[in-house]
Amino acid sequence: MRFLIPTVAALAVFAAAPAQADTPKKAERSCFRAQDVDGFNVVDDETVDVSVSPRTVYRLKLFAPSPDIDWSLRIGIESHGSSWICQGLDATIIVPGSIGIQRYPVTDIRKLTPEELAARKTRR
Repeated sequence: MRFLIPTVAALAVFAAAPAQADTPKKAERSCFRAQDVDGFNVVDDETVDVSVSPRTVYRLKLFAPSPDIDWSLRIGIESHGSSWICQGLDATIIVPGSIGIQRYPVTDIRKLTPEELAARKTRR
């Protein structure tokens, strides 16, 4: 007859297994190129949603409030370091305003979830 004698290492693996299953997965990194942006929507004076496709929208958080962004018909996006924009400080939003062109560094970027996209469409 064979018996399994658990060792300290085996017990540590079994004890750690549930903890690993409970840890949330890291958010998938998602990037876009400035030239792929085909529209924008102002959320507030510090937040802009940019559309890359109908189902792909990124929320950009600006470093400082932009009083003219809500009135602007156009904005520009300048990427830094490479053509890909993946995280804050990879881009600057350029807004034409009443006192000239204003530049606002982007501090945070995240892709909107399908649920957030659906909520945006129902609010309009």
